[in-house]
Amino acid sequence: MAGKFELKKAKDGQFMFNLKATNGQVILTSELYKTKASAENGIDSVRKNSAREGAFEERTNSKGEPYFILKATNGQEIGRSEYYSSKSAMDNGIASVKKNAPEAKIDDVTG
Repeated sequence: MAGKFELKKAKDGQFMFNLKATNGQVILTSELYKTKASAENGIDSVRKNSAREGAFEERTNSKGEPYFILKATNGQEIGRSEYYSSKSAMDNGIASVKKNAPEAKIDDVTG
């Protein structure tokens, strides 16, 4: 069973999505999009770029917690992870995105 993209409306009326693993845990969160179609394009971009070599950029926040960003071929950020407790936990998150994103279905909860 693959994970799923949860497409939803943000509080301000814009659209965003989360990629969830099979256990329901959020493994990637998108930026905000002005239109639903743009958010759907973002999902397609995650599917394509999750398998691309060099698409994941590993970073650390000010508290030293690792996280990652998924980037498109043009360098634009498509989504980012939560903050992890360790590099190995972050590596598992990246592996989970690579595994789940290509086949994940869209669960549209925009209403």
